[in-house]
Amino acid sequence: MTAAIKTIQLQIVWSRMIAAVEEQARSLIRAGFSTSTREAGDVSAGVFDVRGDMLAQAVTGTPGHINSMAKSVRHFLAEFPPETMAEGDVFITNDPWKATGHLSDLTVVTPVFRAGRMIALFACTTHVVDIGGNGPSPESREVYGEGLFIPIMKIADRGVMNESLLRIVRANVREAAQVEGDIFALVSCNDVGARRLLTIMDEYGLDDLESIGAEILARSRKAMIEAIGKLPKGSWKNSITIDGYEEPITLCAEVTVGDEGIHIDMEGTSGPSRFGINCPICYAEAYASFGVKCLVAPGLPNNAATLACITLSAPEDCIANPKFPRPVVARSTIGMFLPDLVFGCLAQALEDRVPAESTGTLWNIRLAAAASDKAPAFMVTSFHSGGTGARPALDGLSATPFPSGIRNVPVEVTESITSLVVWRKELLADSGGPGRQRGGLGQVMEIGNRTGEPLTFFARFERVVNPARGREGGGHGARGRVSLASGEALKAKGTQTIPAGDRVVIEMPGGGGYGPATERPLDQIARDVALGYVTPESAAQDYKAVVSPAGRIDAAATARLRARG
Repeated sequence: MTAAIKTIQLQIVWSRMIAAVEEQARSLIRAGFSTSTREAGDVSAGVFDVRGDMLAQAVTGTPGHINSMAKSVRHFLAEFPPETMAEGDVFITNDPWKATGHLSDLTVVTPVFRAGRMIALFACTTHVVDIGGNGPSPESREVYGEGLFIPIMKIADRGVMNESLLRIVRANVREAAQVEGDIFALVSCNDVGARRLLTIMDEYGLDDLESIGAEILARSRKAMIEAIGKLPKGSWKNSITIDGYEEPITLCAEVTVGDEGIHIDMEGTSGPSRFGINCPICYAEAYASFGVKCLVAPGLPNNAATLACITLSAPEDCIANPKFPRPVVARSTIGMFLPDLVFGCLAQALEDRVPAESTGTLWNIRLAAAASDKAPAFMVTSFHSGGTGARPALDGLSATPFPSGIRNVPVEVTESITSLVVWRKELLADSGGPGRQRGGLGQVMEIGNRTGEPLTFFARFERVVNPARGREGGGHGARGRVSLASGEALKAKGTQTIPAGDRVVIEMPGGGGYGPATERPLDQIARDVALGYVTPESAAQDYKAVVSPAGRIDAAATARLRARG
């Protein structure tokens, strides 16, 4: 076989492998019971070689799940070496330090056999709606209070589901049917991926993945090193202050670009919190490496080889590397800010390539209600977000999650499975940071209970005190706010009660702007005002432009305003 044919075959097999893991992820979403799986796509899926190195990941999924799962399979193999695995075995864990960062994520690993020999593993993760304990509240002082902790163990033994474990799960969670349904969806989606892989191997006469896997990883590493080689060499520092729980938190990073890779050192980062916003290092690595890859090599495969070129260190027992058994349920509070932290370092080296800061962590709405004579009890998580930072040549995206990429949950879905009513869901005018490129807008939602009964509200929001910063002269995005419709302000973090008959109002923050606002073209300012993205008052104050509510520019008045500075 010629080298050209081998290369073509490798590309075909690689493309088919990507299709297999994408089908794996899609089948998980289709079969999932909870809104986090079925509607938001808060999942990951991938195929691994027998050493636990990720060869390919599904396009569908979140960086936090995918990149932390990429390292988790090695923990499974340490507990259950390949020679101890049998066909039909399936393994599970939600160990925050060995999987994806908190107990709410279940990771399932399935070995794949061919002619009696293990040739690969499929892994997947999803965020379940409830795992018991204090639920999604970050108020526990240890991980023990955050729910059911499942060590690495079998969920199926030679094809027989572990009914004892399932009974324990059902006895410890509030939404037993949804959680158990998601477990079965996780197990079945790995089977889908395995069947597709074996079909590919049959078609191309492959006995194992050793040679083709080695070639995929070698080429991926070579391409990643070449991409890093195009960067300036050196070290750059950045820090971000976020709201925190009991006190503000400082996240620090020094990014060093060398010949063989990029290292992120988080020395100087704040110590651990007493509350559940600590972020295990596996999840910190996941989002920090995602931030690097977004700027350096967004088009390259995301696998063990490319991820190995990006390393992270953090002081022991800091908030981005907490010791067991610190509480970690809201670890995304820290992890999802790490791309912006890394961006701030690389912005000093990469001119006109780095966006302004985004909302960062998601503004998910977590509500629960006790059973009444009008409706059954429920606990629900509805995924939503503020705006992303403006880009060097484009505005930020409004009400769009970054860096998670999770989909917003349609309000109709939430209303159909609970007694909640979403009375309002609209973009927030003036919430995007002003700039030559405007930051993405946040959104406002107003939610009540149609039964008139009180609601339990699990808040864990950021950017209420410290907004998303602009870049290159752009303005900050608007801060977020949480309140009752009756007017009382609510805390940004912690479990609270929405009184009977009242509603909760969630105003989500906007992304930072990019470049001086006065450099924004007047026709774009006029369009923003006409669409309700920017008010005429903000146009005058921030953009020095006089615009009617209908979006007509008063050129003479604008010239006079700008002349006054």
